[in-house]
Amino acid sequence: MRKYLVVALACLAACSQTDQAAHTFPPAFDQAELFPGGETSVSALPFASLEKPAANMADALKPNFHAGKALANQPWVKAPTTTTARDGLGPIYNARTCLSCHIKGGKGNIPLDNDSPLTTTLVRLSVPTTDALGNDPSLITHGLIPHPVYGDQIQNQSISLAHQLRNNPSAQNLAHDVAPEAYINIQWIESQYKYPDGSITALRRPELDVRYLGYGSFGDDTLFSIRVAPSIHGMGLLALIDQQDLNALADESDANQDGISGKVNLVWDVQAQALRPGRFGLKSNKPTLEMIVAAAFKNDVGISNPLFPDQPCSSSQADCLKQPNGNDAEGVELPQHLLDLVVDFNRNLAPLQRDEELSKAVSKGRTLFYESGCHQCHQPSFKTQESTKYPHLSEQIIWPYSDLLLHDMGEALADYRPEFLADGKEWRTAPLWNLGYHPKVNGSHVLLHDGRARNVEEAILWHGGEAQKAKDQFVHLPKSDRDALIEFVYSL
Repeated sequence: MRKYLVVALACLAACSQTDQAAHTFPPAFDQAELFPGGETSVSALPFASLEKPAANMADALKPNFHAGKALANQPWVKAPTTTTARDGLGPIYNARTCLSCHIKGGKGNIPLDNDSPLTTTLVRLSVPTTDALGNDPSLITHGLIPHPVYGDQIQNQSISLAHQLRNNPSAQNLAHDVAPEAYINIQWIESQYKYPDGSITALRRPELDVRYLGYGSFGDDTLFSIRVAPSIHGMGLLALIDQQDLNALADESDANQDGISGKVNLVWDVQAQALRPGRFGLKSNKPTLEMIVAAAFKNDVGISNPLFPDQPCSSSQADCLKQPNGNDAEGVELPQHLLDLVVDFNRNLAPLQRDEELSKAVSKGRTLFYESGCHQCHQPSFKTQESTKYPHLSEQIIWPYSDLLLHDMGEALADYRPEFLADGKEWRTAPLWNLGYHPKVNGSHVLLHDGRARNVEEAILWHGGEAQKAKDQFVHLPKSDRDALIEFVYSL
């Protein structure tokens, strides 16, 4: 009850606060900031989880939410089997379930050592092209040219018995019926950053260690990108942000000369069969929630569905293509009504409430966040569009701290792998809401697209490009101020 009273009071005061914010910088603190998902926000008590349904979701919708959650947790098995409800895994894949990567709805992780293979992190790949968007069918529909043998993602698991028993010494001589594409490990390259005040912070960056290629060499021109599974909460709210609000923040040619030139990615919508603005994915490479869930089923789990009806095997992987599948009479392993359940489960995952009392350090950090210019890309708030289909997500004041636009993040974070209109140095602004909860949710401390940052401080120090000015502001702050800004980000 207290939550709704606070939100109601915040709405009643919105006009006066808007007037005040127009004449103050940083803007005055708004009590609504404590509820990142508006009325959908849920308490982190008694335990922190990003798998909780929206607080204001109608009871009638909850059975479908939990059915979708069960499907997202369901381990898929090799086809054929006695059940037709969960067979069709692979033949090559990265995970058996959706939530084995997005553990409890949170971020994935990345191994700390070179001995552990990737699990909740994957590797994208493609080959270079000099063609402009539209001159090649693959560029139109994929935004890139997939590798001719390995496609646009390395699948490091397979249904092969030899793979399943790979850690059993007695099974070392088993032959693969269908080989995993590769085993991926990480080598960490350590470095240090020295602040102007003389203090030193350790940094690291990952390099791929690719072992046991299943289908021949990649070739010298292959482009790679390491991607840690992102958190999936609040996606239904992000889907309802008016595209015009995002367009208004874009300034591709930096007309106002503030050094920030966010842009909208234009990506292929398989349902509309047309290019549409992207907003999901680390490079804003997916336009809709439906597409990002369906693509994950196909590429990550190897489960065909109405949006992506093919198996994850490329035309060069004959043994993979010969494997039995779990297709139903409609020719897919996950029919539309079950896909819809998982999509709506994702749609209704709620952001967690923030602490009700801001410490002095957090309040100070909030001011420094704005004064350093972090808010120019990490846009604090939006109001979602009116929606009769999803009334509980409708017209909510939300605080994702992202503009969902592409920004040049500099050479240090570049993967040099273009995707649609995103070049190799551009990334979508990562939402910051609930960032501090991730270690409590599933133990994940890693940040940035490839998990190189172990904390907020390291993530800031890797910023460059359009974020260089804000980073410079941060590094020249006294340590106590840097700590306050970091504490504010964790408080979100």
